[in-house]
This record gives sequence, structure tokens and C-alpha cells, in this order.
Amino acid sequence: MTRIISGFAGSLAIAVPPKGTRPTSDRVREAIFSALEARDAITGATVLDLYAGSGSLGLEAASRGAVDVVLVEKNSAASAICRRNAKLVLDRGPKNLRITIAPIAVNSFLAGYKGKADLVFIDPPYDLGEDELAETLAALPLADDAIVMVERSSRSPEPRWPAGLELDRGKDYGDTTLWWARS
Repeated sequence: MTRIISGFAGSLAIAVPPKGTRPTSDRVREAIFSALEARDAITGATVLDLYAGSGSLGLEAASRGAVDVVLVEKNSAASAICRRNAKLVLDRGPKNLRITIAPIAVNSFLAGYKGKADLVFIDPPYDLGEDELAETLAALPLADDAIVMVERSSRSPEPRWPAGLELDRGKDYGDTTLWWARS
């Protein structure tokens, strides 16, 4: 079990898939969201949580003021957990909050997505190849001044940023590195 840290759903317990995912730790999520709140990047945002697992990053954003959140997770067991977790958050949230579950592969989702994201979380399996990650980054439909956060193993190289995305910073948290970019 993990919990939503803050916002209207703060302390709400959400389920985590029993296998096949690597949930972002509370410590790392708190660091992510403290930085995002300092930039006023959450309130009113359209958020994509790619390789969502339990949906904890997107649901945390929803709890803190994002208004449109899409959890993209192709694993059927994990997407079912995303659906249940999203319902728990929606039941507590404001009426204008929209959370959508997309149970398909990330790049297939991106090919058909018609919106523009203000905030994107990319937390793929650590064994995802650098070429596939680069393809995902190049396909992102970003609003002006969007923020993209990539969570990778600290042993992985810096992502290959496509034109239009610039590295803002990288920070290690034990075995995890967070890479931040802006459009």
C-alpha cells in the first residue's frame, strides 16, 4: 500500500500492483511535488502519467489541483488498479476533476492523443531501452512551458531530449534519478 501525500486526498491509501511495477517512494514523490508546487505547476494542469503502475504520480497531482489526468498503463492488472485508485480519488475530489485510464501502450496512446499536457510523468520500467524512451519523449504533445519528469535508474544515462525539450536538472535519490525538462 502507498498513500497520497497531500491535497484533498491526502493520506488516502491506494493499492499497488503486486508485481511488475516499481512504485515511486514517498520520499521521492514528496521531493517531486514540493518542486512542482514551488513552480506553481500543478493547479489547473493537464497531466499525463505514462507507465502509470498504480497511478500514484498522476493521482497525487490530481489531489493537489490538476484538473485533467490521464493514467497510461498497458498491463491489465495494473490498469485495473489504476481504475480503482482513480475512483477513490474522484469520490473525494472536486466535480471538475477528470481522471482517465488508458490501458494501452504509451507510444500508441501518444499517437492518438489530441490534447496538450502541462505536466508529464514518465516512470518506465528500468529495462526500457533508451531508443524507446527517446521515441516517447519525441512524441509528447506538450503545452507551452510544460514540465516533463523522467524517473530512471541511477545507472541509466541521461535521456536523449528531442528538439523543443531542454534539460532543467537531474537529481539522484539512491538508486533513482529524476530528470526534469521544460518545453
